[in-house]
Amino acid sequence: MLNILKYLKKHGGMVVLILALLCVQAYCDLTLPKYTSDIVDVGIQQSGVERVTPQQMRGTTMEALTLFLSDEDEAALRAAYTAAEDGTYTLTVRDKKTLDQLDQMLGLPMVALYQMEQQGMDPAMLTAQAEQAGRETFKAGLMEQMEAMADQYGATADMLTDQMAILFVRQEYETMGMDLNAMQRSYLLTTGGKMLALTLLMVAAAITAGMLASRVAASVGMELRGKVFRKVVSFGNAEIDKFSTASLITRSTNDIQQIQMVVVMLLRLVLYAPIIGIGGIVRVASTRTGMGWIIGVAVGVLLALIVVLMTVAMPKFKKMQTLIDRVNLVSREILTGLPVIRAFSREAYEEKRFDKANRDLMGTQLFTNRTMSMMMPIMMLIMNGISVLIVWAGAHGVDLGTMQVGDMIAFITYTMQIVMAFLMISVVSIMLPRAGVSAKRIQEVLDTKVSVRDPEPGKNKDESKENWRGEVCFEDVSFRYPDAQADVLEHISFTARPGETTAIIGSTGSGKSTLLNLIPRFFDVSYGRITIDGVDIRNLSLHKLHSLLGYVPQKGVLFSGTIESNLKFGGEAITDEAMRQAAVIAQADDFIDAKPEGYESPIAQGGTNVSGGQKQRLSIARAIAKDPKVYLFDDSFSALDYKTDAALRRALSEQVKDAAVIIVAQRISTILHAQQIIVLDEGKVAGIGTHEELMASCPTYQEIARSQLSEAELGGVGA
Repeated sequence: MLNILKYLKKHGGMVVLILALLCVQAYCDLTLPKYTSDIVDVGIQQSGVERVTPQQMRGTTMEALTLFLSDEDEAALRAAYTAAEDGTYTLTVRDKKTLDQLDQMLGLPMVALYQMEQQGMDPAMLTAQAEQAGRETFKAGLMEQMEAMADQYGATADMLTDQMAILFVRQEYETMGMDLNAMQRSYLLTTGGKMLALTLLMVAAAITAGMLASRVAASVGMELRGKVFRKVVSFGNAEIDKFSTASLITRSTNDIQQIQMVVVMLLRLVLYAPIIGIGGIVRVASTRTGMGWIIGVAVGVLLALIVVLMTVAMPKFKKMQTLIDRVNLVSREILTGLPVIRAFSREAYEEKRFDKANRDLMGTQLFTNRTMSMMMPIMMLIMNGISVLIVWAGAHGVDLGTMQVGDMIAFITYTMQIVMAFLMISVVSIMLPRAGVSAKRIQEVLDTKVSVRDPEPGKNKDESKENWRGEVCFEDVSFRYPDAQADVLEHISFTARPGETTAIIGSTGSGKSTLLNLIPRFFDVSYGRITIDGVDIRNLSLHKLHSLLGYVPQKGVLFSGTIESNLKFGGEAITDEAMRQAAVIAQADDFIDAKPEGYESPIAQGGTNVSGGQKQRLSIARAIAKDPKVYLFDDSFSALDYKTDAALRRALSEQVKDAAVIIVAQRISTILHAQQIIVLDEGKVAGIGTHEELMASCPTYQEIARSQLSEAELGGVGA
């Protein structure tokens, strides 16, 4: 979780904006049920009469109401109204606090007047009786009656008083000739308009917040992919071997996708759920329904469900990423090794191997999906059960007069909002473990210390050196793979000079390719050092070092694009002339010119639309076009026929006279004319010299030579 939140630091401003929009959305969402309640209670049941305090009333009603009030309250009531010439009173106060006080003050007097009117006594008759009996004495009696009435209503006094007082106000409006239908219609249209405006604002806030959240998540995904890519590109072979290519692909795609999805949910649901949940609880408390205990029951059941789901599903989510890695690994092996699989008729075996990895992943995914699919029906069952419980408990309140229908509807809505908030959190809480695993796997890549690094500032003082010659010197070099028990190369010392060809030969597993891979620093030496023109290659930046080298791997690698884009892969400074000259030297010009599109001919991914020999020649031409100071050929002529091999080596020796050429070879014929041949045997130097010198002095070389060449070809040398 902390790793995921760490990715959002850069987008703090956007997160704050999203939070503000979610607050606006939550405010609208929480306000709408109150308007729904008002439409039912005020608009329908009360005919649009909102307050106990009437907007207008007759003079007789005013005088009758003052009989139920203290002198102070009577003064406050008269101050709130203005008398007209026709004897009616119009409310002039608009302050909410004052109006609330008036509502509280007029409730019981209006109920008393309403009951008297039902018994046939109108306000004028009551006023007349007060004049006959003495106003103060009469008021004292009415006060005692109101106190008895309040005691009779008990805990339901406020609710019943308001409802009966509204009936009195409606009756007063009808008596004055006011159009209650028009009043009701106006109230419904006004309240409906407010609801529509709030809904539109809520929709706009939700859409904007969703868009911004998606944008932030996409940016986080893009940044993570960039970071992982840059990190992986900086990896040496040791780090690549540690993670495996399949795992790195999964981490760069599937894992980052998981984080991107969770970031959206964090910004939309996790931020929104507490706002709507807390807001719902506050609103529920304000409904005065007395059903708050139902919220406690709902929250308790939901928490129990979430804990069970987390306990059951979390281990499976953690396991899923490993299984995805396994499927990717098996798929990659099968697809890359398809020709071999077919040649050995192992399709059935590989199908079973893939099927096992696929079924293991399917089983875990089915389990987690079933768990998630069960959650929604259970949540809906809980929500519907809570709704039934609210209706059952609320119906009793409505029947007793302690609750209005609109309040019950609002309570149901707020309760559902609270439940939905927990539902949102539960969904995210189940997805978070999987995203947490993904974040941990990505962080492992980002936190991995690269074994092959650029030198510290100050140690690369030779970086700006000009006129590099390309003399490569191994000085007592030994190398051991990470976590290996023994050295692969031991005490290797030799010098590859410019203008000369240095060949490395030996039996399979003797360390030839490993030795060559130490020069571009695919690995760093364990002991000793390698220098170019006397400068330790570890004191050069990797960019500078690689700019001096022209590397041709054992297996030719081409990139999707065109022949031209592949030959100019070494940099934009490579001219068309240099590219064509490189193709001529590499003996690739014949088949390139034979293509209708020439150098613009497309190259498929991996170079699958050219033959192995053509791919190798293009790889060689790519290195030549770069015009490096040191050429590194890792058994790069193995796919060439003898004629092409000889022509290529002859052209190469004529054109690169100023560069050092280091060739790893399996065939003696490739290196016969090399100025220096290094023979490796189990990681050690078994001999150094020319072909003739080694045939005379090196048994290992003699054995290799006699296994490949006839005595006539050897010319009796070393016999």
